[in-house]
Amino acid sequence: MSTATAAAPVRRARPKDRRQQIAMAAALAFSERGYHQVSLSEVAAAVGISASALYRHFPNKYALFLDAAERLARGLVEATDGLGDTGDPERDLDDVVRSLAETTVGNRLTGGLYRWEGRYLEDADRARLRAEFAELNARVRRPIAALRPDLPAGDDAALAAAVLSVVASITSHRTRLSTRRIVALLVETGHRVALVDLPPASGERVAATPGLPSASKRETLIREAITLFHAKGYHETAIEDVSAAAGLTASGLYRHFSGKSDLLLEACVRAAERLGATTEAALEGAPSEAEGLDRLVDAYVAHSFAHHELMSVYFSDSGALPHAELERLRDIQRRHVDEWVALLRAVRPDLGAAEARFHVHAGLNIVVDLGRLVHWDESPATLARVAALVRAALGVADQPVE
Repeated sequence: MSTATAAAPVRRARPKDRRQQIAMAAALAFSERGYHQVSLSEVAAAVGISASALYRHFPNKYALFLDAAERLARGLVEATDGLGDTGDPERDLDDVVRSLAETTVGNRLTGGLYRWEGRYLEDADRARLRAEFAELNARVRRPIAALRPDLPAGDDAALAAAVLSVVASITSHRTRLSTRRIVALLVETGHRVALVDLPPASGERVAATPGLPSASKRETLIREAITLFHAKGYHETAIEDVSAAAGLTASGLYRHFSGKSDLLLEACVRAAERLGATTEAALEGAPSEAEGLDRLVDAYVAHSFAHHELMSVYFSDSGALPHAELERLRDIQRRHVDEWVALLRAVRPDLGAAEARFHVHAGLNIVVDLGRLVHWDESPATLARVAALVRAALGVADQPVE
């Protein structure tokens, strides 16, 4: 006669990399929907654990956000450890860029976390992450300086920043190519950007001329909202902040807008309309696609610098809009990129549609990253330097304009 024995309960081992799993799931959620629109319970569910289990690893959402951002930055630094010292600067540059490209492709869905959500970091944490990116710049800058010893002071750092921007650009879109082709394209484009002969820097900043502000209360509210959304982020800005900046009470604001989301929508629609008008004006009367693309590069750089607060809100805060409005804006953004792609392929028939889209995003990314680097200085010399880098990313720097 056999006797049944009760099986001892099986205790499931906790994965050793649980903290990393949580951080990566959080990075993906933060990158897709923004820091403020993600809850810890959502992250826990994505990993397959309870919220209480998540709290054993991270005390709050900010700690999780910081850990995710630090892991991504540290991964890029570690990917370039030991590279760049072969004595052949051209090979060193390609080795560093290739390693950065491979790492970024692997983190493509999360790699843009710091770029768009980094403003929510506390000052000390932001400074620490900036030190990591400064080290990355130095690792790209060294082979550029060795390859081009006669560069004017500071140009090596600007070129390195543009190369890093090219690599990071793949996190801003989802165009598909094989991993091998993406890496090769990024290395090739990064190398081309590193070899750009930049126009001389002027050394003198040009302050933006805002002109006379509108006396309309509605326009004043939009203007102040854009300024605050840019500085603090949409979610960190309260209706009372906007109304006070415009010299109104909160109830006075509601006579013009139904709420904060309505203000954001107005800002995004305005950004799309102005960008569309700038594009149309640049292309009007262009005798050829090459000339049209050349004009569009200059116009886009000038527009982005002159309206950098509005453009920043358009790209980084639009995710807070209701789904239908967000999809409408994303469709407008895609059509704008399509305009660039069509022109580029006409000038460079060697490119397929997907490859052209990668080049376009690399160029547009440079405008944002170099604009931040030079604090949106609108001097003609600075605009010309950024435009030269954009043309290099597009691969049209040496194309004759008819």
